[in-house]
Parts: sequence; structure tokens; C-alpha cells
Amino acid sequence: MKKMFLASSFVDVADLFVKFTSAKCVRKTVTFIPTASLVEEVNFYVAAGRDALEKCGLIVDELEISTAPSEEINSKLQKNDYIYVTGGNTFFLLQELKRTGADKIIKEQISSGKMYIGESAGSIVMSRNIEYVKDMDDFTAAPNVGSFSSLGMVGFYPVPHHTNAPFEQVVEGIITSYDEKIDLCPISNTQAIIVNGDEFEVWTAET
Repeated sequence: MKKMFLASSFVDVADLFVKFTSAKCVRKTVTFIPTASLVEEVNFYVAAGRDALEKCGLIVDELEISTAPSEEINSKLQKNDYIYVTGGNTFFLLQELKRTGADKIIKEQISSGKMYIGESAGSIVMSRNIEYVKDMDDFTAAPNVGSFSSLGMVGFYPVPHHTNAPFEQVVEGIITSYDEKIDLCPISNTQAIIVNGDEFEVWTAET
């Protein structure tokens, strides 16, 4: 059964993740993929996410898919207990997932029951098509992405950073443009989408 934890800002909802896993994450290993952040000037969330995972008791095993050999990609995605994909540029992330074949391995692992943790771009890429975030991310950062067809592991379309600076206006624009066309699921930085099989719900962190 698919188990996914899709967030905007993992550090802000780490307590929800512990609740979701019933604290069984302690001493588990997580493949940590920061690839989406490589083309971004702002990337503080990578270190913040890593620290938050470690505070949850997880052992972080980094995997930079844009440079790692295929054997390393295959090995780490299969052997570790969880898969975590950080925020950044969704189009660059999708390009590299497709180019390396990591997209197929991640889909297989999720389908077999391995928990997937997505943050911002890492959440968006689970939708069927990422064209809806063209105003949020610079799609020219991924000239070889081909189509915007994505991993399609969820039937809805996550919209991270709802009501949060500096994304308020661009998120509202996405909602205005696509709300009647596709099944959007906006979440703020203090919310997470919990996926169990074909069901999902939005949880909100206590503030």
C-alpha cells in the first residue's frame, strides 16, 4: 500500500511525520535527494530538512541523482527504508529523475510500500503532470525535460506554500488558472498531505 508524506516545508511539519509513522522512524535509513535545489539560489531548506530528519531519529544517506552512477542510484533507492526528495526546481528535478531512470525505481519502491517523503518540488513531482507550476518554477532550467508528464503516483495536484511568503500571489494565480481543470490540493508550510493507498487527507501542525 502506498504511504506518502507530502509537505511544503518539512521542518515545519516534522512532528506530523513522527505522528504518521508512530515514531517507528527512529534508526531507519532515508535516501535524501537534494537534486531539485541545485539550480536554485535559495536552498536553506535542504539543510533544514536534513536536520529535521536527523532529529526524528533517521539516518540520512544522501543521493545526488544528477551526478551519481546508476548503480548507486539503484542501490540507495532500494536498500534504504524511506525516500526523501527536497524542494527546489520541479522541472529540473523531473528532468534528472527521467534522465537517470530514478523515476521508475522510485515509482516501483512506492508501489511496493516504501514510504516516500516529498517537500515542495518533491511533492509536486508525484502528480501526473507538472505544467501547472510553470509560474512557480523556471521551466527553462530543464531544457531536456521533454514532456511535463510526471510520476503520477497521486491523482491530485499538490500546491505547496499556500498563503506563505514569498509565494502567496503565484499560488493564488495557480489556483485561479487551474482550480476548475485539475484536482488541486493547496497546502501551507504547516500542513502535509498524508497518503494511505488511494486515500489522502491534509493534516495541520499545531502552532
